[in-house]
Amino acid sequence: MTPEDRFPGPEHPHSGPRHQPDLDVLPYGTYYEPEPAAGYQGTPYDAETYSGYGGARYLEQHWPADGQGHGHTVHAQGLNTDQAPEFPHQGQYDGAYEGQDVYESRDAYEGQDRSGYDDRAGYEPTLPDQPSPALQLPGRDDPPTIELGPPLPDPAAPTYPYPAPGPDEPPGPVYVVGDVHGYLEELRAELRHQGLIDADGHWSAGRARIWFLGDFTDRGPDGIGVIDLVMQLAAEAAAAGGYCRALMGNHELLFLGAAKYGDEPVQSTAGTASFLAAWRLNGGQQNDLDRLEAHHISWLSRLPAVALEDGHLLLHSDTTAYLEYGESIPDVNDAVHSLLSDGSVDEWWDCFRRFTKRFAFRGDAGPTAVHELLDTYGGTRIVHGHSPIPYLTGAVHADDGQPPHIPGPYVYADDLAVAMDGGVTMEGRLLVARLPI
Repeated sequence: MTPEDRFPGPEHPHSGPRHQPDLDVLPYGTYYEPEPAAGYQGTPYDAETYSGYGGARYLEQHWPADGQGHGHTVHAQGLNTDQAPEFPHQGQYDGAYEGQDVYESRDAYEGQDRSGYDDRAGYEPTLPDQPSPALQLPGRDDPPTIELGPPLPDPAAPTYPYPAPGPDEPPGPVYVVGDVHGYLEELRAELRHQGLIDADGHWSAGRARIWFLGDFTDRGPDGIGVIDLVMQLAAEAAAAGGYCRALMGNHELLFLGAAKYGDEPVQSTAGTASFLAAWRLNGGQQNDLDRLEAHHISWLSRLPAVALEDGHLLLHSDTTAYLEYGESIPDVNDAVHSLLSDGSVDEWWDCFRRFTKRFAFRGDAGPTAVHELLDTYGGTRIVHGHSPIPYLTGAVHADDGQPPHIPGPYVYADDLAVAMDGGVTMEGRLLVARLPI
């Protein structure tokens, strides 16, 4: 069986021009500083994977039945949702960027990278301790007992064909989704092809589990639409007995930084820049920034950086920089969330820079780097996004001028690593695959 047979793909609708080569860049320099079969029987409620990061519990409070969020525009210098001033997105490029070729050659990345919430507090609806005064009947010492039945269903609320799983039922299959980068129509087409959503774009996968590997925005036409879809599917999957969760990618850090800090200077190792300038250089879409609301920021800010699912260590970036943030999955996620909550602009920038490194698992030293992460955080194989497969394989340099051929996920580093970024921004493919591969 060929890889094409294993991972057939639909014809994707065209939703905008692709930008290639597809590597992240920094004003005045580069981010990249040189320096077996899954047998694990996990459950979706392991301490290292169970959390509200997928957004379902947040949506119970903030996402009405008609699917329309009601967040407010948020100030770019903070997360104050009580005000709705303008973002500082009117800042201009520094003159040094004008006409600059912002994409660097592949040769710059040949060096191997050797760098070094759990929020279980869910929403629990409660009934008042005392009956409503409207239920008290005058002239009676003992008012009649009124049985409170289930609330009347909202006729506008969606219905789900799948019941919640019983306590002894096993979890559903696991799927992973590579970098989307704003290509909403391609995402819908691939999820539909895999049977995970129906023709109307609603969850149809029952108790399946889906992990998005990060990078929802930038380069493509509708990053906010992608975020809205993932948040919607998180709520619908929870109601169906499955779940839809997501990791924080470096472009989430970049997008949040652009919204929070705008043109505020940061001290980078290659010169002074800003989040907003770097976001624009890396494909930031003004339409996404204009539509970013408080509930998007709250959801994105709580995404985990690392997760472990059925023996698969899920990361966004193919870097060992995660080791610099903790020796366990909860430690790493807590460190990143603490930084996003209380860190300075330079600490944000340093975190973004570290998680933008790549190619740690490629070459002769790649398996050793993979083992460092697996030995620290658990699992038998790493699944990641971030580095487009055409760059990992060299397919981007084809001489015939044709788009890169991406038959499916790329397994490498002695079969210890699986790359899921199919290069959708460079006329490659948006990948959705069931684990194990």
